[in-house]
Amino acid sequence: MKKYLLSLVTFLIPILNFAQEASEKGLDQKIDEAFKPFSDLISNIVFFEVFQGAPFVIILLVGSALFFSLYFGFPNFRYFLTSINIVRGKYDNVDHHESGSPALAIDGDIKGTIEDESKEGEVTHFQALATAVSGTVGNGNIAGVALAIALGGPGATFWMIVCGLLGMSTKFVECTLGVQYRDVDDEGTVYGGPMYYISKGLKEKGFMTLGKLAAVLFAIFCIGGSFGGGNAAQSNQATIVIKDLLGIESTSAGAIIGVVLAILVGVIIIGGIKRIASVTEKIVPFMAILYLVACLYIILSNFSLVDDAIGLIVTEAFNPKAIGVGGIIGVLLVGFKRAAFSNEAGAGSASIAHSAVKTKYSASEGLVALLEPFIDTVVICTMTALVIIIFNFGGGDGAIFQYGGDGSGSVMIDGIAYEGAGITSQAFAQYIPYSNVFLTIAVVLFAVSTMISWSYYGLQSWKFLFGRGKAADLTYKLLFLMFVVIGAAASMNSIWAFSDAMIFAMVFPNMIGLYFLFPVVKKELKRYLNAIKTSKA
Repeated sequence: MKKYLLSLVTFLIPILNFAQEASEKGLDQKIDEAFKPFSDLISNIVFFEVFQGAPFVIILLVGSALFFSLYFGFPNFRYFLTSINIVRGKYDNVDHHESGSPALAIDGDIKGTIEDESKEGEVTHFQALATAVSGTVGNGNIAGVALAIALGGPGATFWMIVCGLLGMSTKFVECTLGVQYRDVDDEGTVYGGPMYYISKGLKEKGFMTLGKLAAVLFAIFCIGGSFGGGNAAQSNQATIVIKDLLGIESTSAGAIIGVVLAILVGVIIIGGIKRIASVTEKIVPFMAILYLVACLYIILSNFSLVDDAIGLIVTEAFNPKAIGVGGIIGVLLVGFKRAAFSNEAGAGSASIAHSAVKTKYSASEGLVALLEPFIDTVVICTMTALVIIIFNFGGGDGAIFQYGGDGSGSVMIDGIAYEGAGITSQAFAQYIPYSNVFLTIAVVLFAVSTMISWSYYGLQSWKFLFGRGKAADLTYKLLFLMFVVIGAAASMNSIWAFSDAMIFAMVFPNMIGLYFLFPVVKKELKRYLNAIKTSKA
């Protein structure tokens, strides 16, 4: 532990010194200017368009979610209550039974095998869900929703909800596969995720070379995703609200705040998945409930405006009025993009955390994971959107700010430009005294919990590529902490362009695995549901 902390301090001290020595131009601006060309390049490659401004990756993501929903008979609705019961522990007797239960010896498994399988894993269903939710419930819900509405208007919310509902099916498929094809080393540590089910699963199907290539590509993109959406985008928004709260205008403030955040995250991630699970298990419910209570207070306090807000969400989904959004296709893409970034369904990231669950039935964890897009997008994102839309009704003549703004995601409120979490903060401040303090705390908590979870995702991918030694472990963590600082210092446009690109890049190799292996998921789902029925008999 001391060795890790010493390495962390040694790594960060030069950044602090550089911040102090920055010229009039400012360290933050220098970092942004250096990072932006790279960010733009990656974004242009990933989001290549096929027709009418529609990126192929968005079409692939949404089309696949629709296919899986149809193929599995809409599991997002059929098994919703079952998923809740699994998290509650109602079926723990099925997953963690005692040896010698012949009723559960199905599919030709012997008792000893069942007992061994049930012991694989490191965390409970609830802990795996909390870890994965902490990776999705973050500033995508606060800043991302605000960005979607600022760009696409209220109609973007409708398409976010649609994407969230469809994404539940995709999440079910990928997290089932994550458990089904996980690795367990001699010490009982679990390694799982798309890189494992892609390589192992495709090898089973006779496509070993394709599986290896796709797995390597996923691991590379996942590392990038951990540096971007799971890290830099989070520290970026945390820095914005901290600077706003404290009134900091220093040209090096972002980098300095980033260093502080990096130290905090660096101390936490040293503990590994068990420590992450124990931390997120406590933080996620608390911060989610607190944030939802504040949203509910604002919504209920302005209940007479809710129907108007919902009306705008529906009507502008098909007849958008936001300036420069590009009509219905434009607002649809804005909504889908922000929803997919927020819940990560199709990116495969959450399956890495879910792979560490204690279960002998892979489909049980797939059903647990199904809840994530619902919690993240359908509930939390929608409530954030309602708060912002209700806030914008307060202008008397129609609006406090103009939907669409200048097309960059920034809007003018009282003559001052706001973006991302800053827009949400203004909405909260209208109805809750000192809410800027509350929202700053919420944003920072969301950011830290997301970074913790994504550090685990990225580390698993790093180990897949470079081995499971301590040196590889430390190298990744230092690089991860560097991006905490970059995210805090660079501009929102640069960081989110890079973050979007890396998250969506993961979709390409992940979908190769899902399309080859979804029949396995159907078999495992049937096996688990039969086990539940047998246990009740």
